[in-house]
Amino acid sequence: MNIQVSPSPIPNSNAVSLTSMLDRDDYLTGLLNQVTANKTEGWLQELRQSAANWVRHSIIPTTREEEWRFTDLSSLRKVQFNVETLHATSLQFDILPEAANSRLVFVNGVYAPELSAVSDLPSGIVVSNLAGLPAVEQQALQQYLAQAEGAQEVFTALNTAGITDAAVVWVKKNVVVETPIHLVFISVAGKTATISQPRCLVVAESGSQVSLVEEYANCRGAEEGVYLTNAVTEIWVGDNAQVSHTRVEQEGAEAFHIGKTAIAQARDSRYTCHAITLGAKLSRHNLEILQTGEQTQTTLNGLTIISGKQLADTHSAIALNYPHGTSEQLHKCIVGDRAHAVFNGKVFVPKPAQLTNAVQLNRNLLLSSKARVDTKPQLEITADNVKCAHGATVSQLEDDEIFYLQSRGIDENDARKLLINAFAAEIINKIPVPSLREILLSTVNNLKSLTND
Repeated sequence: MNIQVSPSPIPNSNAVSLTSMLDRDDYLTGLLNQVTANKTEGWLQELRQSAANWVRHSIIPTTREEEWRFTDLSSLRKVQFNVETLHATSLQFDILPEAANSRLVFVNGVYAPELSAVSDLPSGIVVSNLAGLPAVEQQALQQYLAQAEGAQEVFTALNTAGITDAAVVWVKKNVVVETPIHLVFISVAGKTATISQPRCLVVAESGSQVSLVEEYANCRGAEEGVYLTNAVTEIWVGDNAQVSHTRVEQEGAEAFHIGKTAIAQARDSRYTCHAITLGAKLSRHNLEILQTGEQTQTTLNGLTIISGKQLADTHSAIALNYPHGTSEQLHKCIVGDRAHAVFNGKVFVPKPAQLTNAVQLNRNLLLSSKARVDTKPQLEITADNVKCAHGATVSQLEDDEIFYLQSRGIDENDARKLLINAFAAEIINKIPVPSLREILLSTVNNLKSLTND
């Protein structure tokens, strides 16, 4: 019997329905009622209703579950979130020069046409909000939206249940897009705690190429407040297509951020992800890659920089189901003060995936005696003709390195900053958008909390 491994297997629906009916989560039901208040029509409403039915029979994960044992959501459950629509025409955020006219902006999950600009795009690419597309194009996207593996994970299903709009990037066959596409999701805290549910759908048809920047941020200059961002991004990479994807999370200091990125890679496709996590009181990013054809190339670069009492959790899963697949993953964490970083990376290589080459490494830098990291790189291999390796390191700044820099006339604080910046730069310098690289390098350099014991 052949078994296909998927990154987030869907449980038996009958078993879940019987048990979860007894454990129904009133808090989760309250969130569901908030996000489903606005109705849609046709196939989209049917899709939402199906997801809502699953959520009603689910519960919010607890630390008793292996996948969540280091990430306690009890602080989330203490907050009553509301949907608050904000029609903003003027907000401060970073406009990337390379994407000045290829940008979609959403504020609290709602499309903001006044802040968006999509005039500098070649033919053969669609960059729009879902609601702004003609009905025939919306219908064509039905085969992709909410069809990725893991759609019944509770927060993913909650997002699907509340879909009224989405950011859509659709690159047609053999179209090469030189201009990066910038997807900006801005959160503005309200008088009460708010929830927004951004949704992205990216389809790169066979032979196409596109570069994306997906950014989540608090409104610059606005008051800090409590809010929840529950984001889902689906990326479909067609045969021989290439997608470069940079994801930046810089939410507010009191925010909760839960994100899912689900990628399906067809034969001979290439997908690269640069995931940068800087913000939020509590953040979780589930990154799931499913290989659907031979000879795929997958590159995952991740950087988490946290301090104070932040908790940042990255869970990745790469399912290499076919021969000749290649995956390389490097995830780095810089953890200061009393912050807590979590990394769990799985690579599945079942028997059909012969001649796979997979490498995974997690490197962690602790800047305080009270900083914490829990790391678990994980390979599950049943194929017998593969080259796979994984590992993790946890270290602190070396006294002799600091002393060496001091001997060259650099004071201790600047020496520490140089070493931290060099550790982070290995990931940031891989980002293909120059202006974003400079912004992130400057952001890291200005994080004063990282240079204090």
